[in-house]
Amino acid sequence: MNDCLLVLTNLPDNAAAQRLARRIIESRAAACVNQLPPCVSTYRWHERIETVSEVPLMIKTTDSAYPRLEALIRAEHPYELPEIIAVPLSAGLPEYLGWVSQETQLCKE
Repeated sequence: MNDCLLVLTNLPDNAAAQRLARRIIESRAAACVNQLPPCVSTYRWHERIETVSEVPLMIKTTDSAYPRLEALIRAEHPYELPEIIAVPLSAGLPEYLGWVSQETQLCKE
């Protein structure tokens, strides 16, 4: 059964993105984190329109590991309100999805 998720978040710079990505993998909250090139985000925050450069992370995890991942992002993210969006995966290479599930288990056998 496929319980894999793709989780998206954005960080203010490469250094913060790299730190968070490493912590996520060290804690087994995800199997893989892709750090993308910086992008420009425009949004309304505290009644002001902001336009900033951000570094997106694409995080591959599972339903069961998601609570740990969300808690880690909330604790270590520099933003007051971090973007955390989880998208369920409807399909994927079974061997890859199995690897994601295996890598997010806290106790490896």
